[in-house]
Amino acid sequence: MKYLFLVAFLFTGISFSQAQDNENPAKKEQRIQALYVAYITEQLNLTESEAQKFWPLQKQYDNEIKAVNPNLGELDRQQAILDVKKRYQDRFIKILGNARTDDFFKKDVEFRKKLIEQLRKIRQERQNERRQNRNH
Repeated sequence: MKYLFLVAFLFTGISFSQAQDNENPAKKEQRIQALYVAYITEQLNLTESEAQKFWPLQKQYDNEIKAVNPNLGELDRQQAILDVKKRYQDRFIKILGNARTDDFFKKDVEFRKKLIEQLRKIRQERQNERRQNRNH
């Protein structure tokens, strides 16, 4: 339940920041990162000790995922991402164990899908507001 309130609060923060066109993109990124950390920490039930080991490793993992060449063909890009995941799997298992490592990979994808859905919703709301303003 605590998770739901946190996500609702942070998504509201993202929504608010998206509405402010002049807000620093780095600040928006920080809000999204805070949401991600809260979501993954809650979903994996990380202890403080686990979190201290997990988050630096996760940052390295995330940087490697982001570094995958977007110009690759789709299957090659997916294979490159899978290769990164496989390289990090044993490292995550040492911190989280097998089951929670599997959960991490699932929750990572789940978070990104929810974020994209939320951003699409915000974009749609903006378009609707613009249409309404033009009609008045």
